[in-house]
Amino acid sequence: MLFTQDHRPSGPAHRRLNARAATARLRGEGTDARRAWRTTYRRSIATGDVLAATAATAVSYLFHFGPAAPVTAVSQPAARWFALLMPVVWLLVMGASRSYEERFLWIGPEEYRRVFRAALMLLAGAALVSWALKLDLARGFVMTAIPLAAVLTLAQRWVHRKILHRRRTAGEHVQTTIIVGHRSAVAALHEQIDREAHHGYRVIGCLVPPAVGGTVPPSFDGLPVLGDLSMVAEVVSDYQVDTVAVLPCPELDGPALRSLGWELESTKAELLLAPAVTEVVGTRVAIRPVSGLPLLHVERPEFGGPRRLAKTAFDKVSASLLLLVLLPVFVAIMIAIKVTSPGPVFYRHERVGLDGQPFHVLKFRSMVPGADRQVDTLFLQNEGNDVQFKMKSDPRVTGVGAFLRRYSLDELPQLLNVLGGSMSLVGPRPHVTREVEQYGHDMRRRLLVKPGITGLWQVSGRSDLSWDESVRIDVRYVENWSLSFDFMILAKTVGAVVRSSGAY
Repeated sequence: MLFTQDHRPSGPAHRRLNARAATARLRGEGTDARRAWRTTYRRSIATGDVLAATAATAVSYLFHFGPAAPVTAVSQPAARWFALLMPVVWLLVMGASRSYEERFLWIGPEEYRRVFRAALMLLAGAALVSWALKLDLARGFVMTAIPLAAVLTLAQRWVHRKILHRRRTAGEHVQTTIIVGHRSAVAALHEQIDREAHHGYRVIGCLVPPAVGGTVPPSFDGLPVLGDLSMVAEVVSDYQVDTVAVLPCPELDGPALRSLGWELESTKAELLLAPAVTEVVGTRVAIRPVSGLPLLHVERPEFGGPRRLAKTAFDKVSASLLLLVLLPVFVAIMIAIKVTSPGPVFYRHERVGLDGQPFHVLKFRSMVPGADRQVDTLFLQNEGNDVQFKMKSDPRVTGVGAFLRRYSLDELPQLLNVLGGSMSLVGPRPHVTREVEQYGHDMRRRLLVKPGITGLWQVSGRSDLSWDESVRIDVRYVENWSLSFDFMILAKTVGAVVRSSGAY
């Protein structure tokens, strides 16, 4: 026969088969699989803590007593027992500080804060016990072992987290997630989760209120709609959902959320409630129970006072040290620019800084002289966002300038701006007057802090960001800035510069 009949099933049976196939594709690994890898991760972290404490104690011991002295030969019994018990005590202290709880692991700075606080508590406890019991405890040995254990513990936990983030980005160890709420809010959260895949949430669908006429669309924005708001528990069971993210909506009030929590108890799924407050980090949010009602207390952002003085002092001291250390690099770059291209070594341009005050930003010149006059000619080739002009292959960039821009070395002279007080090491990107004139109400809040050499925008994509994304990121930094946040951004900047992501 030249032709064969099509025996594919059709009708209701075929639709049920397709529905079961779709369910199988979307279904998660289940509670047991999630619990297994989480347990393995916690055990690996704990083992790393013990090894870190053992290594720190050994190094401190060798430094203090010398390599020829075995532990049993140490003349100070208290120091001997400290050396032997340090790994076990360290593990207990880490557990007491609740640094192994899942809500503090994997993401955010709270895990690191708890390790730091636990180290301080152990240090203070050792000093108190030594004084109270009149123990002959080698202070130099203890003062070296505990801080070194903290550093090694933080380092190994950071490595564990980076490995987990890489695996999650590749699709491993993810939590099957559904989003519950109205379409616009669901779409925004879905986009943000997709952009930050290392958080480990795999969104398989959503549940939304019925549209006009009582119908529920099969999908929107490429996200399957698995049902309406009354079907959450059923969907969780059918798809083995790990996490239910509920967004604010009037249909899910207090009693409805309480009933939903009861329904999910038997499923082992996690319930996440997203507050209406956005772009506020956890350190500014605290729960205050009032008559059995948990109220979110949001602290006001601080733009002055001791924290601002501490940031200024850190900026000036760090900029001074960096200028001294990088002096040979400055000289080499200046010679390379002067030899390969006519014109000045430095580029000065007016930007808008703190409180809308103009200042001149300094950079190493990376373009041909008169490059600013060519912007109007090249504007049709803009590859930046809707407001900022950027080109990945800008013909105005010199050969040396391309290398400087790739690794952000052209920004180094801004250390002089930091020293002069017009900029900070970390802050929003300094914009030109034309860009500031297009600010909306939200964007003007970025003028409440000094602009920075690096910032949250640089470690989040730099020139690859749209204008709306850069606004969101800048406002998030302004609303939540702190020295610890700055330290985190500075650490991430090193990786962003080495990868040269979004740099052009």
